[in-house]
Amino acid sequence: MTFRYLPMTEEDRKEMLSVLGIQSVEELFDDIPDSVQYKQRLQIPEALAEPALVRHMASLAGQNYSYDQYTSFLGAGAYEHYIPSVVNHIISRSEFYTAYTPYQPEMSQGELQAIFEFQTMICELTGMDVANSSMYDGPTALAEAAALATAVSRKKKVLVSRGVHPEAREIIRTQSGGLGFEVVEIPCKGGVTDLERLSEEAGPDTAAVLIQSPNFFGNLEDLEKVEPIAHAQKGLFIVSANPVSLGLIKPPGEYGADIVVGDAQPLGIPVQYGGPHCGYFAVTKKLMRKVPGRIVGQTVDENGKRGFVLTLQAREQHIRREKATSNICSNQALNALGAAVWMTALGKQGLQEIARLNLEKAHYARERLSRISGVQPVYDQPFFNEFVLKSDRPVAEVNKELLKHGMIGGYDLGRDDPEMEGMMLLAVTEMRTQEDIEKLARVWEGVS
Repeated sequence: MTFRYLPMTEEDRKEMLSVLGIQSVEELFDDIPDSVQYKQRLQIPEALAEPALVRHMASLAGQNYSYDQYTSFLGAGAYEHYIPSVVNHIISRSEFYTAYTPYQPEMSQGELQAIFEFQTMICELTGMDVANSSMYDGPTALAEAAALATAVSRKKKVLVSRGVHPEAREIIRTQSGGLGFEVVEIPCKGGVTDLERLSEEAGPDTAAVLIQSPNFFGNLEDLEKVEPIAHAQKGLFIVSANPVSLGLIKPPGEYGADIVVGDAQPLGIPVQYGGPHCGYFAVTKKLMRKVPGRIVGQTVDENGKRGFVLTLQAREQHIRREKATSNICSNQALNALGAAVWMTALGKQGLQEIARLNLEKAHYARERLSRISGVQPVYDQPFFNEFVLKSDRPVAEVNKELLKHGMIGGYDLGRDDPEMEGMMLLAVTEMRTQEDIEKLARVWEGVS
């Protein structure tokens, strides 16, 4: 066989053509007009033998800048955190690794219980009543929250802070086109949502107010002041939160949030070049029947034995298109399991300790880097593990020099907003040491 991973032999091909009564595979496409057929050869390389292909792919992979070789100060939505070895051990077990949607509870108790534990931990972190079994990622979860708000309220305007991650805002705008709701972006002032503008825009036609805290710039939003604005005209209050930060700060549920979403990537999921991630989605009890995705519930069987089942939604809910609460019908159960194992391994004290280290190291780094000539902090706000600095040198130039010294620099905010040219968003997690921060400062001083 030419391609040993393909099960069809030449004899199989001939037998198939014979049964169909044709001479070649091309005859299968005779019904397609010649005018729309592509008759040329595709401009792709010739097939490689397996050893050559392995070498080629290894060479391509080697061009990536990995956290294994580089010290990273890049965050902007994906973060390098400590992951106990037990996390990978558990999620690599075949009963979890190959599990499909647990529609048959009698065959899926382990998977169902794992999801139930994830839901329970998310509720404890966020201060909410009910959480689903996960979404694709944080931005997807936020867009689904906006859709839920418009469906429940029957209103068509959603206010989104520009402190929300720009990629999440883009996804919300994309989804709004299909669902027919209006997205109004509220500017930031001093690195946080402009509450005066938010109050002006909020009205009887507002379905929801969407806030991210810590926001894209790392700053903590004043949720206590946002809540009455969101609820004044019976809109929903939706908060996107970094779950690690909830190890220290007051959860959004205690500020009156109706929906709390976020990306569970910081909870034991490797950055892995951008995905897959895992979104969490938590609501008040009032909204639990409107939650997209799946929910696992705890019950007892006829013998009084504890058991777990998918609940509150029939299977048809996931596939009935325009009548469904959402067209998302899958989840990231394996990553959700990883997040649950991570939280279990660390425990409450461990999560609080990691959150505290993020806070303290980020504040130390900001103070140290601000002493560099030509570098100054941009915002004077409480922040968690990310902050913005402005440099008199182009961010791309600084990052290029950092790479030469084995470091991945921060995110260039000028990529999203020309007015933020020269500003860098840096992330400092518990993985960064004082030596790492000092090395970053020395190299940056050389550039400046």
